[in-house]
Amino acid sequence: MHAVEVRDRIMIAHSFRGEVFGPAQALHGATFVVDACFIAPTLDANGIVIDIGRAHDVLSEILAPLRFQNLDAVPAFKGMNTTTEFLTRHIFDGLAKAAKANGLGRPGKELKAIRVTLHESDVARAWYEADIA
Repeated sequence: MHAVEVRDRIMIAHSFRGEVFGPAQALHGATFVVDACFIAPTLDANGIVIDIGRAHDVLSEILAPLRFQNLDAVPAFKGMNTTTEFLTRHIFDGLAKAAKANGLGRPGKELKAIRVTLHESDVARAWYEADIA
C-alpha cells in the first residue's frame, strides 16, 4: 500500500458529560495536531496517491468551522461528547466525502482508505480509519 499524509492543527474548547471524564467535565481547551492519511494500493498515472495541495486545502476547509470554537456551542454537535475519538470520525467523514467527489486530484474509487489521527499531546492520540468505498 502507498500512503500520503498531510497535517494541520486546531485549537478548540469543549466540556464533557459523564463522571468518567473527571475534571474534563469542566470547560477546557485543547490544541489538536490533525494528520490525514490517504491510502491506495497503487500510484496513479501521475505517480501519486493524491494531490498533496488539494488534500491540505480540503483538510483546512473541514477544520475551519472548528477553529477557535467552543464545540459545546456548535449546533451539529449538540448533545455530543466531542471526544478526540468523536472528532476523528467527524473529520474522516468530510475527507471521505471529498474523496468520493473526486476532490483530491484522483478518482476517489481508486483510494482504499483514509486514516485520521488527532494528537492531543506528545503522549496521547486517537485515530479512525476506514475504507472509503
